[in-house]
Formats: sequence, structure tokens, C-alpha cells
Amino acid sequence: MQNIATSGVDAPPKLRRALRLWDLILYGIVVIQPTAPMPVFGVVSERARGHVVTAVLIAMVAMLFTAISYGRMARAYPSAGSAFTYVGQEIHPALGYVTGWGMVMDYLLNPLICTILCTQLTLNFAPGLPYVAGVVFFAALFTGMNLFGIQTSARINDGLAIAMGIVIAIFFVLTAHYVFRHPHGEAGFFWHPFYDPQSFELKSVLGGTSLAVLTYIGFDGISTLS
Repeated sequence: MQNIATSGVDAPPKLRRALRLWDLILYGIVVIQPTAPMPVFGVVSERARGHVVTAVLIAMVAMLFTAISYGRMARAYPSAGSAFTYVGQEIHPALGYVTGWGMVMDYLLNPLICTILCTQLTLNFAPGLPYVAGVVFFAALFTGMNLFGIQTSARINDGLAIAMGIVIAIFFVLTAHYVFRHPHGEAGFFWHPFYDPQSFELKSVLGGTSLAVLTYIGFDGISTLS
């Protein structure tokens, strides 16, 4: 959506559609981040005692019901606002108001978190870079990209989606190379990522699930943008 336009004197103001369906699909892919489990793999593995795959699958089931709920709400209330509209219409406008402000806080805090995270990750490759310089660079970069408009953001999302797709393809190729070049004859080798009787503990797996669910954050972004 871009630019406010009116078609007549009595016509209500509305936004001009600037994105295609494919742009929204790629936006959803980028926001969900197919590579999201990679950065938190070590943390989840430590918390879940090695059962990362199980934790991610349990989180997927929980988030799947949430995603289905969003789909049904979007069909019932095909208007802007996402959770703000759904809560306000289904429960109470006051709760919808609070939900809307919670979403605003998310939009305020998320760029700050991304700026800090990108700076910290950059320092792993350039340890001599001053921290403040990294923060200023990424803050200016993210601000500049937003100032160029939604269509520019859509083109950037195209590139990000392609880059993440390449990373995932490389990961699968390297995984297949390791599995087929290094045969493992011990029983249960392929089941250990799902269940290892020597280290499995339900409390630990559920604790890891609470972290693994973070890899699915952002799936509602497409309902907000559309």
C-alpha cells in the first residue's frame, strides 16, 4: 500500500495497492525466516539436552493452530489491523486497543533488537570494529531502506528470500554429503535428534520448546501488511 488517494469528493480516503500477491508471499517467507532455527540451535540444544528437532516440531504444532486461527480471523474480518482488529471485534474494543498498542511496541522494539543483533554478529567477523559504529551503520541502513518506500522493501525482500533459499540448499547438500560419506551403523542414529533415551527429559524439552517457538515469530506479519 502506498500514498493516500481519493476518487471523489465524498469518497473515503484509502490506500493505493502497490504490492502484488507474490510480494506478500515473499514478505511472509522473509519475516518467518526459514533459516531462523540456525542462530538459536546451540541455545535450544543446551536447554533441550540435544532434542532440538523435537522442540522445533512441538513449537510448530502449537504455532500451526495459531496460524490457522489467524487465517479464519482474516476471512471473517478482511480488513487492516491484524490482531488489533480480531481481538477488538471478537472480544472487546478495549482489549483490541491494548493489543494494538502492544503491536506498536513490537514495531518500536524490533528494529532496535535487529540493530543490536546485526552489530553483534558483525563483530564476530570484524572484531576490531567499534560497537557504536556498527550500531550507527545498521540504524542508518534500516532507516534508509524504509524511507525508500514499500516497493523498495519488496525488492530487498526478493533478494533476502533468494539468499536464504541458497543457504538452505547448501545446508541440505552438506548434510547429505556428511550422512552418505560417513555411515553410522549404531542403532538409533537417525532417531537420536528426535528422542535419545539417555538424555531425554520432558521438562528440558518443553523448556527448549519455549525458545524454539521464537523461530516462528513473524508469521502474522503478512496479515498486518496485507
